This record gives sequence, structure tokens and C-alpha cells, in this order.
Amino acid sequence: MDLGARTNEELVALLAGLCREKYDRLQQRPAAFLLQSLLGGAMVGFGAVLALSVSAGVPWPGIANLLMGLVFGFSLVIILVSGNSLITADMVIGIIGVFHRRITWPQYVRFVAIGYVGNALGCLAVCALVYIGGSNYLSAPWLLRAHQIAVLKTGMSDMQVFAMGCFCTWLLQTGVVLYYKARTDIGQMGIAYYGPLAFVAGMTEHCIANIGFLALPLFEQGVFTRVTHTALTLAGATARLHWGFGHYGWAHNQLFTLMGNFVGGTVLVGATLHFISDPRQVVAHYRKFVKIAKPERVHI
Repeated sequence: MDLGARTNEELVALLAGLCREKYDRLQQRPAAFLLQSLLGGAMVGFGAVLALSVSAGVPWPGIANLLMGLVFGFSLVIILVSGNSLITADMVIGIIGVFHRRITWPQYVRFVAIGYVGNALGCLAVCALVYIGGSNYLSAPWLLRAHQIAVLKTGMSDMQVFAMGCFCTWLLQTGVVLYYKARTDIGQMGIAYYGPLAFVAGMTEHCIANIGFLALPLFEQGVFTRVTHTALTLAGATARLHWGFGHYGWAHNQLFTLMGNFVGGTVLVGATLHFISDPRQVVAHYRKFVKIAKPERVHI
């Protein structure tokens, strides 16, 4: 058995086939596809909660960011190993499918949009569960750290959010692509772990992770003012957060993060992989896969 990494051409053929498989599931079993997206979003929500927990009260920014990345890294491992869906990974897999005519552009949009809805609902469900559970998640160190992260993320300009969104998926989806390039379980899990570690520790912007990092502080904003005895202001470290499109708004951050994630994943990773692969070798791999999939006819 060959345990070496797949070639770029093998990888492209594999991802194109995986895209078709995922879209067929969406068409034939939409509830199953949505559930996989919900579970993928929930895994990201778990990672965000753990990241805030281990960094609460840590006075050194670099160490706090590293701790966040170390505990967040498991989320992508669980998503990929369990076969669940994450929108940013589906952006790359889907664009390879479009380039290789496994799905059309309208199908790609539908595929990504439904995946986003499932991921968002799954992550929000985890945030709501943690908020209802309360306990140490409503203590001053936790509330201060969560509000600090949310203010930093929502206080950036449009271009800053977009740029860090591009950077995020350039890092993360390179990890996803290398996950499928590796043939061994250890190799795949190591690469999958590094992607989210890098984007969280690197303080970049991911659309689903940001639901976890922003929804919890929004749910807890009233508790934050009572427990910390802090009056909310229009700007700065104690800025009032909101769900809208304005400054310090969740929707504003989501919009530009999504755009950045799309460009980073599809252009900087997906399109790059497509154009550096040799089309003749990719076609040869397609034919090999078809030959393997089609059983030989036995004459009796």
C-alpha cells in the first residue's frame, strides 16, 4: 500500500469526486446534509467556547492567543474525520467541482448557502446552550475576555475584516487540502489540527468561528455590565455590541468575513490547486477511478 502523499492531480480528482458526492447527498437526503452542517457548526462552537475558557484571565496576549489555538485545533479534526461539513472547506471542494464540471455555478451557490445556514445554526445552538448553562461562563474573567475579543473583531474596518478573512481561509483551507493529500490517519489529523490552530492563534477572521466568538458576548452583554460594573460606551474597549450591520455589529463582521473567506478559500487555495495540476494527468486519474468503480462483467 502506498502511504506517500497524493499528487496534486490525484488530489484534484479526489476533491472533484467528493464535491459530487456531497452535492448528491444534498439533493437526495437534504435533511442528512443539513444535519452534517449543523454538527460541523456545533464543533466550531465547542472550539470557540474552549478557546475563550483557557484564555480568560491570561495577561499575556501572545500566550492567550496560543492557548486559544491549541484547544481550538481539534474542531476541524473532528469535522473532517467524522465526515461533517464546514462551509469554508465546502467552498474549496465546491470550486474544484465547478472547474471540473461535477456541479454547476447555481448548484455551487446552493451547496454553500445551505451549508452556511446549517453551520450557523449549529454554532448558535452551542452558544445558547452555554449561555443558559451559565455557571463559570458568567464570571468576571470569562465575561471580560469574551467582550474583549468581540470588540476587537467588530471594531475593525471593512477592509481589515476582509483581509483577515482571506488570510484565515488561506491558512485553514491549505490544511484541509493537505488533509486529503495525506494517506495516513496520523498525517491527516496532524494537518487538520494545524489549520485552526494557526488561524485562531494568528487572530484571523472565520465566519463560523466568529459566530461563537461574537454570539456569546452578545447573549451575555447584560450580565457583563452587572457583573463587571462596567457601563457600555459607543466605542473602545467597553463598546456596546449589537446584531446589526453598523460598527461593532455581528452582521457587519459576518458580511466582510464571508467575503474574505470566499476569496481566500476559492482563489488562493482552490483555483491555485486547479491551475497548477496537469489536466492530462487529472483525466487519467478520472479514468482510473471509473475503471475501479465499474466491476468487470463475468461471462458464464
